[in-house]
Amino acid sequence: MSVFFFNFIEKCIFIDNTNPKKTDIMSFENLAEVTFTDEELNKIDQALTDLEAVFKGKMFNLSPEERQQYGSIAEQNKLFVNKAKELMELYPQYVPQFLNKEEFDRDYQARTILESKLLRLKHLTEQLVDTKVLLDHDNYSNALTFYRNLKFLNGEHIPGVKALYEALKQFFKGGRPGKSSSEVTETPSETD
Repeated sequence: MSVFFFNFIEKCIFIDNTNPKKTDIMSFENLAEVTFTDEELNKIDQALTDLEAVFKGKMFNLSPEERQQYGSIAEQNKLFVNKAKELMELYPQYVPQFLNKEEFDRDYQARTILESKLLRLKHLTEQLVDTKVLLDHDNYSNALTFYRNLKFLNGEHIPGVKALYEALKQFFKGGRPGKSSSEVTETPSETD
């Protein structure tokens, strides 16, 4: 292979060496760039460990059947509980003797606290999931670009490329509809 061929491939598939800031049409936008220092990772791990320690013995895991049985309280029912609590406090003489008002108050306070913490955790979880989606997309796009480059180079019979191409080709199944079965789709099979 000539030097011209490799320069051509480098310019078409990777970057234009004449202008390092200008990428060609084959490059992909990096949707998310996230890095963590060791100190930040240690803080995250410590915060999670601290949360687990605080919650130990105070949290429950319900089975799917129990979750179905107990359900969750809807907003309308929260309003009902709030009004009932207000009325119990205004008219304690009507609270039945068999109803443990102190336990009701403890449950109410814990539920209120957990609800606000859960909202914050849900917000963080949503951000974590969304960031991971973008990072997964970036990784997959770049891996696919690498695979396509190996496929091209294999077709050009570049020495040492066939084994690399074959190692990635195994993740792709059959052909696309309307294509011959020898052509490979560019969507790996789902194994998760």
